[in-house]
Amino acid sequence: MDEAMKALWGFDDFIQGIRDDGFYHDVLTTTKPVGPTIVYEDRELVNFASINILDQHEEPDIKEHFYAAAEQYGLVTGGSRVTQGVGQAHKDLENMLACVTGKERAISFASGLLANIGFINAMTSKFNFSVDCGINNSDAIFILDRDCHWSLWKAASHLPFGRQLFAFRHNDAKDLEKKLKKLSVKHEKIIVVFESVYSADGSIAPMKEILDLCEHYHALSYVDNANGFMIYGPEQRLFADDFAEIHRATFEMVSFSKAVGMEGGAIAGPENMVHSFEVLSGTSLFTAAIQPPTASTIYYIMKKLMEHPEIMDRYLLRSQALRKRLEDKGFRLNDVPSYIISVLIGQDDTAVRVYEEFLRQHMVVPMFRYPAVKPGHALIRIMLNAHHTEAQVNRLVEVLEDLQERYGF
Repeated sequence: MDEAMKALWGFDDFIQGIRDDGFYHDVLTTTKPVGPTIVYEDRELVNFASINILDQHEEPDIKEHFYAAAEQYGLVTGGSRVTQGVGQAHKDLENMLACVTGKERAISFASGLLANIGFINAMTSKFNFSVDCGINNSDAIFILDRDCHWSLWKAASHLPFGRQLFAFRHNDAKDLEKKLKKLSVKHEKIIVVFESVYSADGSIAPMKEILDLCEHYHALSYVDNANGFMIYGPEQRLFADDFAEIHRATFEMVSFSKAVGMEGGAIAGPENMVHSFEVLSGTSLFTAAIQPPTASTIYYIMKKLMEHPEIMDRYLLRSQALRKRLEDKGFRLNDVPSYIISVLIGQDDTAVRVYEEFLRQHMVVPMFRYPAVKPGHALIRIMLNAHHTEAQVNRLVEVLEDLQERYGF
């Protein structure tokens, strides 16, 4: 490509600009399994970035099940479920998820992102198979929590903002009610979209208040439970009252990459609505599903976590202990004591330096800055892994204390 054409498209200037601004770093290449540590070529670092919090994929029984499932089902689906049918591994997973969530039916996708995109695409579809068979929900209204995941906002980007797409202030039920009160006068098809646990600040949605409003104003509800699935809910854990309400949502989306620790996502909800997603979502019809041995292993891990809740209980206790330790040392943390521990840094340039200092100390601690968070609210996010050693956690705290003294956050 000649220089004039490069200049026309602007990508060279874009990459240079975000590098100069400290926003972009060259993506490193991992060479071994990712877990409490991560290896870049021959350099091992302690990893506080992995969302695979329980590290179950390294357990002997999980590996044994995966290998057996690979032998039984093979490594690929070979096509979409509509063209050739659904695999037994996927059917087992979906049946279990429907049972766990208390919904009539569930459908799995290759990722949680594809589930979100497929949902909004399906719920706004206008499509005719024939003169006598079609659907038209192109007049649907969506109201999203302002901090919803990029995949949800991207999926809804074809809707005109202010006419079919609206936002309410983050976790603000009163602001949501204002929107619902106004919109429900003229519109019958309204869908409220929110998350259970938000990934940057670790905040928990006021689920009872939101779902009460949805029921009062006859709106459907879609909760993205990617960050809370199989983590919160049981009575002995934090936020039990909040998560006791989640079954009331019309739809529940889950990600299998957090507690379960595998790739994939799914949506559970009313029988025929979810069944329609096979065709209308696009992200089921036009792409392959989760690899069969992965789907089977997701089923196995879900069953294991239900039968052995102490696995997650131990993890959450360790996470709470780390949070308490950081609080006692005066760090500014996210207000909600979820397993996502965010340390407020402040200015973007300071957060970049902190991230780079951690790398020099052989640790990966991800940094979030504008536009991922509000200007002046840059932060680092610590995700404890179930297999982190006490020595690794102690070293994290030591380095964090040193950086706090040097940079004054």
